[in-house]
Amino acid sequence: MNLAGRRVSVRVPATTANLGPGFDTLGLALGFYDELEVSVREKPGATVRVIGVGQGTVPTDETNLIVTSMAFAFDKLGQKMPGVDLVAHNNIPHGRGMGSSGAAIVGGIMAAKGLLAGVVDVTPEQLLEFASELEGHPDNVAPALFGGLTIAWTTPTGPRSKKLMVHRGVSPLVLVPEFTMSTELARSLQPASVPHEDAIFNVSRSALLIAALTQSPELLLEATEDKLHQNYRAEAMPETSMLIRELRAAGFAAVVSGAGPSILVLCSDPSARLRAAELVAKKQETPWHPHLLAVDFRGATVTDIS
Repeated sequence: MNLAGRRVSVRVPATTANLGPGFDTLGLALGFYDELEVSVREKPGATVRVIGVGQGTVPTDETNLIVTSMAFAFDKLGQKMPGVDLVAHNNIPHGRGMGSSGAAIVGGIMAAKGLLAGVVDVTPEQLLEFASELEGHPDNVAPALFGGLTIAWTTPTGPRSKKLMVHRGVSPLVLVPEFTMSTELARSLQPASVPHEDAIFNVSRSALLIAALTQSPELLLEATEDKLHQNYRAEAMPETSMLIRELRAAGFAAVVSGAGPSILVLCSDPSARLRAAELVAKKQETPWHPHLLAVDFRGATVTDIS
């Protein structure tokens, strides 16, 4: 089928993974978005125009992550990738632990889904499979695809996820610094094994965190305790670790957002979030940009604008 002239828009939320104890398992979609417009053209190849984050630094040809993800989905679905013109309106910071690479991957896959509407039906399971294969793990791409709080796991037949609704009182605050952090570096600091008692500790906190996020936000401080990954990565981002300690000492459920260096603060109500932001505003040695965000419940969307 000739797809020339087809045009879709895609909207993908930022995400925050781990949430403290839920390492490589829990993720949350945030009301902060990258938006794409993709048009099919007659000429093969791709042109990319980036507006906002990454402008002048990310590739603007077929090697762009959104385009390669789109091509991957077309190939997986047994379809020929057409030539495309892409306009990317990027808001999600790169290298800050807010799921920018996952959003690019999900954006490309959703664009492929939209362009192939009426030609190939793409299931949610396929979307998660494609995105997880490209990203390497499902904890960021699951909430980007489906929204809300997601539990992600892998099976011999592929990745799976479960979406949960978050208690209406939960109020996320993301603190974004100027400096970046490599996900690869963060992962390299993880030990090959952890003490048995630390594993048990995180199992209990992860279970408690599900209850805190869905039913009992007053438990968020205890529920976000972690012994599996944050301490091992602390030396690579001392400013992040120091501020997390100060926030937690003041009673706020602060954790590393994804691989960092951004900080996620899960507050039990909007007034607590404002108090946390005020505490951070007094910090002068390292500037932090506060984002008072809602939980996104829709996940990625694609709309035909042909």
